[in-house]
Amino acid sequence: MRTTGDRDEAWYDEDAGPVARPYTVTRGRLTSKHGQLDLISLVVTRRAVPPSARLFPEQARIVERCRRPLSVAEVAADLELPLGTVRVLLGDLLEAGLIETHEPPSLSGAPSRELLEALLDGLRTL
Repeated sequence: MRTTGDRDEAWYDEDAGPVARPYTVTRGRLTSKHGQLDLISLVVTRRAVPPSARLFPEQARIVERCRRPLSVAEVAADLELPLGTVRVLLGDLLEAGLIETHEPPSLSGAPSRELLEALLDGLRTL
């Protein structure tokens, strides 16, 4: 029996739902062949899951939910799984060609110092 505040709750196996440790979902893998996906990378489903595909339930949910773009962070929150686990699952789906990702722009295209100073000067005159 579990106690929470003023209420006592008994949790039974059926009430807790299916429980699987994150490392079992990834078959013990901690990284993906596709490297670390950024938290704000967008994930979009490319094509429907073929009947022959053998996906974990979590992967099937990713493909279903990402019919509209979702960030990696949103996918992890939706699945209620650790970010590392979700990154491995996404890597598997990328490799299978079921999803695509769109990375955020890199900082290499950052504005020049001169542009930032001109912007600051303009804001000060307001």
